[in-house]
This record gives sequence, C-alpha cells and structure tokens, in this order.
Amino acid sequence: MWGKLLGGFFGYMLAHHIIGALIGIWLGHKLDKAVGQSGRFRASLLKAAQQSAQRQQQLFFHATFSVMGHIAKSKGRVTEAEIGVATLLMDRLNLDAQHKQAAQEAFRQGKQADFPLEQTLTEFVASCRGRSNVLQMFLEIQLQAAYADGELHPNEQQVLERVAQVLGFSQQDLLRLISMLEAEIKFHRQGRAGHSVNRQQQLGDAYQLLGVTETASMAEVKKAYRKLMNQHHPDKLVAKGLPPEMMAMAKEKAQDIQQAYELIKQMKGSA
Repeated sequence: MWGKLLGGFFGYMLAHHIIGALIGIWLGHKLDKAVGQSGRFRASLLKAAQQSAQRQQQLFFHATFSVMGHIAKSKGRVTEAEIGVATLLMDRLNLDAQHKQAAQEAFRQGKQADFPLEQTLTEFVASCRGRSNVLQMFLEIQLQAAYADGELHPNEQQVLERVAQVLGFSQQDLLRLISMLEAEIKFHRQGRAGHSVNRQQQLGDAYQLLGVTETASMAEVKKAYRKLMNQHHPDKLVAKGLPPEMMAMAKEKAQDIQQAYELIKQMKGSA
C-alpha cells in the first residue's frame, strides 16, 4: 500500500505528468508485493525453525527415558532404585500428567527386548545437527541414571559404550565422563555433609570433577572450568535443543562445576 502511494507521488513529482504517477504507482505496487513476499518468507522460515526445535526437544525427551529404560533393563531386572531415579527425574522436570505418562511409556518401551536402540539414537543425533554439548548432556543423564544404585554394572557399561559410539563419543571420552561423574557424586555428597567433610578428599574430587590433575596450574584449572561451564550453561543448552523442562538438571550440573572451581581457587590461594 505505502509503496503505491509513495511511488505515485514521486512519479508525478519527477515527471510532472499523470503518466509518471502511473509508472510510479506500478513500481510501488511491485515494491509492496516484494516486501509482502519477503515478510511471508521470513514468517515461513521462523515457523519451520520453531517446528524443528520442537521436534528436536520431543526426540530428546523420548530418547532420554526410553534409552534410560533400556540401560536399566540390561542387568536383567530393573531395580527399585532405577525406577526411583526415573520417577525423581520426572518430578524434577515438573512434568504435567500428560508428559509424565509419555515419559513412563517411553521408559517401558526401552525395557522391551526389541527396543531399537541404534535407530532411536540415530534419529536423535540427526535432530541435534552436531550440537555436541546437547549430545554430551544426554549421555551424562544416562550415566547418572545408571549410577542410581551406587555402581555401574558391566552390562550397563556395555550398553553405554554403544550409546556413546552412536552419539559420536569414543570409549576414552566415556571413561573420562564416568570418572568426572563419580567425582561429582562424591563432591556433591560431601558438600551436603557440612562440617564433617574431609577437605582434602573434597579437593581431590573437585579436581577430578573438572577433569584436571591436582598438579594442574591455576591457568589450566581455569581453562577446564570455562570449557565445562560453556558446555553446561543452561540457557545455551536450551537454545541448542535441550527441552526447557530439563533446565533444572543443567543448572545443578553448572553449580557443582562452579563450586568445585571455587574450592580449588580458595585452596590454591591459601597454599
């Protein structure tokens, strides 16, 4: 509309003739049409991006609970502790009745003998488009669930190796994440122990949680800390496809990383 009005006005002013005005109106019409098409194109792109993000979050959600069920079943019998972790995760996500039912159904599907593990993971990986931070968060959630009963069964580790491989992580990457998770569990537990905590043991766990040795310089510790915080920043993970419901888990992980770094900084400063 504005293109035709302005085109007609300037066409008349420049040509001082009605023909100039008509030419201006015609050009303005073309401009209005182009702007309209551009707006519709941007709107369609935005809609497609939103649908893609929603699809990725749905795949993350379903894969999380179905793979969790599959890993839990690998030992032959799903323990009460593992069911409890799945239920606790659902509670922490503040799922409504519909989503909780979907999570429980996915967990049951994962326990079936014919569960298509590779296919489920391949579809999930494809939706992530190489976003390694989201893939690592997914693997870490599976590790936390596997450690629900306090230990990692050989059958669980075998399945986790298959999961890690499809996600694009090596066996060495998996072992490193296992080591860091074990340290995080102990560090978190000691953090809740208050004054009875063994400071030296907690410091060792802090180094292990950050993936560095106790001989690492403060510069190396800081580099490892920044890398981990970048990988586990809740807002960044959600922007890359982590379901918003899982932000609480990402926040807790980031807090443990932050506290481990602060402890090392404090102890090195007082050394």
